[in-house]
Amino acid sequence: MHMADALLSPVVGGTMWVAAAATMGYCCKKLSQEEKGYKLKNPESMDLQKKIPLMGVLGAFVFASQMINFTIPGTGSSGHIGGGILLASLLGPEAGFLTIASVLLIQCLFFADGGILALGCNMINMGLFACFIGFPFIYSKILKKGYTPTKIMVASILAVVISLQLGAFGVVMETTLSGVSELPFSTFVMLMQPIHLAIGAIEGIMTGLVLVFIYNAKPELLIGYNGDKHVEGKASIKSIVITLAVVTVLIGGGLSLYASSNPDGLEWAIQNVTGSGELERTNSVNETLGGVQEKVAFLPDYTFKSDGENTMGTTVSGVVGSAITLGLCGVIAFGLSKAKKKETNE
Repeated sequence: MHMADALLSPVVGGTMWVAAAATMGYCCKKLSQEEKGYKLKNPESMDLQKKIPLMGVLGAFVFASQMINFTIPGTGSSGHIGGGILLASLLGPEAGFLTIASVLLIQCLFFADGGILALGCNMINMGLFACFIGFPFIYSKILKKGYTPTKIMVASILAVVISLQLGAFGVVMETTLSGVSELPFSTFVMLMQPIHLAIGAIEGIMTGLVLVFIYNAKPELLIGYNGDKHVEGKASIKSIVITLAVVTVLIGGGLSLYASSNPDGLEWAIQNVTGSGELERTNSVNETLGGVQEKVAFLPDYTFKSDGENTMGTTVSGVVGSAITLGLCGVIAFGLSKAKKKETNE
């Protein structure tokens, strides 16, 4: 659901940039202060210093996972995970939003996945709705009275589906406010919502499976877990991080080669309205930002510019992109932990 710049006017794109920047500022402020909500059984594990490796590897995991488009049967479309609910469930909404924002930034700048003008929209549509609506008002509410694998799966599916429905509707509203006449509101929304309902259901199941694995291995990592599980997980945080890192390399470096070639939900909806998966709408802002992106992106569309049928570019993109994401998320978490420590000392 990565939006391209052609879907937006500079005013709408700029406004959403401001909204995304304000949300990131809020998240940084909250994380640099003493955290009072979303307690784990062991409050010590909420310390940002201990979150650094987990935040980094989860960011890399989401980056790699988003490279795998899965086919939506009977539609000719495909989808990929957003990752917002997964990140919020393990990091909290603030750190989760910063992580998904980092993933989207790296995808945009280095892989030309989503436009620069549309970056704010993509952060709001794929991050804010999941981290600050789907997680606290759906996922956490369902698990308020205790955790079981079944409840985790139900909470994951419902939270992801509703978050993605909000994100899909956000795309429709942003294009409508941008005056994109090629995508009439009623027609566009009638295509966007059902296809993202199907995508959300599949992502919800995937998210639930990962969280159930974490629950069985190290339940204390789940945000909001209150120790209701009688048998504690035997795995260490280090082993969880290593496992996720290995899976990330396997996904990014190997499984990404088998991603569906069908258009994603957004492209599918646009194609069914206009007859083409992409819109050709240019203005001076779009042309300038497009030129910047063309110069910065060293692996556009997750492949070498002269890749042809060679699949090496996809493998390199998966591994390199995951590594960059891990590094950026780790730097952010480290910086926030230092800021928190400095504030505490003062």
